[in-house]
Amino acid sequence: MPGITQVGRVMVPVSDQDSAIAFYRDKLGFSVTADVPFGEGDRWVEVEPPAGGTALALVPPQGDYQPPRNTGIALTSPDPRADHEELKANGVDVDDELMGGDGTVPLMFFFRDGDGNHLLLVEEQSR
Repeated sequence: MPGITQVGRVMVPVSDQDSAIAFYRDKLGFSVTADVPFGEGDRWVEVEPPAGGTALALVPPQGDYQPPRNTGIALTSPDPRADHEELKANGVDVDDELMGGDGTVPLMFFFRDGDGNHLLLVEEQSR
């Protein structure tokens, strides 16, 4: 079997890496963990949530891999309701309604980054 140990990063296409860094850093509290030259005139940029974990690589669009898109990324939080209000107050494009939270499905909502890429914020569940 391969020696795969974890999901290291997920690529998110963005139209402007500097604007995307500002969104993920200033609106979501992520840290920039990589911003280095890559290839011929490109940059490799990664951001990571405050508690660590899988990084998001903010990559230029290529071919059919263009923003906006549903990223399939589900971020977790202990208090999605408070995050929903904070993101909304900070001008982030969030869904009006929260979903779930009925005891069987965790509380969650979708929001979009500056390029319109969809992300999901889901309540942390104890294991």
